[in-house]
Amino acid sequence: MSDELISFEPATGNELWRGRVSDVDQEVEVARRAWPEWAAKAVTFRSETLRRFADRVKAESETLADLIARETGKPLWEARTEVESVANKVDISIKSYGERTPNRRIEGAMGLRNAVRHKPHGALAVLGPYNFPAHLPNGHIVPALLAGNSVVFKPSEKTPAVGAKLVELFHSAGVPQEVLRLVIGGPEVGKALAAHDGLDGLLFTGSARTGLALNRQFADKPGKILALEMGGNNPIVVWDTADIATAAILVVQSAFLSAGQRCSNARRLIVKDAMADALIEEVRTLASRLIVDHPHADPAPYMGPVIDNEAADHLTESFLILMSNGGQVIRHMSRPVTGRPFLTPGIIDVTSMPERPDIELFGPLLQVVRVETFEAAIAEANNTSFGLSASLIGATPKLYDQFWANARAGVINWNRPTNGASSAAPFGGIGLSGNHRPSAFYAADYCAYPVASAESDAIRASIGVGLRDPEGSQLITKKYL
Repeated sequence: MSDELISFEPATGNELWRGRVSDVDQEVEVARRAWPEWAAKAVTFRSETLRRFADRVKAESETLADLIARETGKPLWEARTEVESVANKVDISIKSYGERTPNRRIEGAMGLRNAVRHKPHGALAVLGPYNFPAHLPNGHIVPALLAGNSVVFKPSEKTPAVGAKLVELFHSAGVPQEVLRLVIGGPEVGKALAAHDGLDGLLFTGSARTGLALNRQFADKPGKILALEMGGNNPIVVWDTADIATAAILVVQSAFLSAGQRCSNARRLIVKDAMADALIEEVRTLASRLIVDHPHADPAPYMGPVIDNEAADHLTESFLILMSNGGQVIRHMSRPVTGRPFLTPGIIDVTSMPERPDIELFGPLLQVVRVETFEAAIAEANNTSFGLSASLIGATPKLYDQFWANARAGVINWNRPTNGASSAAPFGGIGLSGNHRPSAFYAADYCAYPVASAESDAIRASIGVGLRDPEGSQLITKKYL
């Protein structure tokens, strides 16, 4: 294994950053020693420290956005929205911490009190993804630090530069270096970190395959918190709307935003057969207009490249497999720049396929399924082991109520895209999409645990039944104070 990790720009292939691979044992030990002192600080102290971090992010917003754009390939305009989310996360987390983990007291008779308070877990690992290399790990790190945990953060090996910059901003704001540690390395380093006995838990955002491996790894460690935010095979259902143009825009946004590299992107378009031809043509036409170019291009692109050539190869091969197994091509997926991972949006009708693969194809590839009835649309939406996001476009309030009640997902929208979830709401899924530990506003729930206490200022006790007479063997019920 190399002692250096190198990051390359997807759009150009140029080297962007390099750094030494970390010693996991050393980093965990430092964080473990540091967390009690950090946890002992008042929450107001930790809050103000993190507010300074938000200020540092705003002060360096263009630098950070440019780095995100270069390392991920996403358009600069989109990278700027990611930076904005990073800064906004602090105030949202402070509000969430107050609402989700408040101290509570219930007064009882004779001065008895019942109290509920929350404690941090200790030293937590955070494993970040490459698609939102600042925003998504930040969504774990900020609430974890706010609750009083120390954090060992390993960014994706595909986006280490953004991870290193994020940690630098935390440290410059006053988060002690010992409290937030950066681990650089590839998959083997990530495995070593996840398995480390010195950790009290792990917060993960990434693929279902890795999440399942972590779930098995933690199966005999019930004392450690594990929060999994995984992917999705998300449906968008279009039903009975006369506004075909707007419906098509919502479909395109859902499927192709971020070059399809959001866990909440729509992977499957489920449409009423009677309106399918008109909608599909509108979606195809709009998708053909999307500009695919490098992050700083003028005019600004809608999509940049996917993360690397390996990902692009996998997606084009998947498109060919769908096509060779009965899929009808609506719009071909192509590689417009030789040797670089740019992809044009691909759309394929898989209605006639005898078996549709239930996998997350993480890129700009949309599968279309035509159905006759609304019940069939819901059944098709649920025809997946994932359960992250689902959206209904059109229909009526009554049908939306039916869709909401029966769709298996953690995010269910109406006349909105499948992506773009609010940070002021919980974000997570079921099935292969998560383990019932939603993030965003509910991240406070897995960053601290509740402690119940019964408290009294004076010592009082009595045994009212079942005692022997001290002078003999006869049972008595006299109270002894």
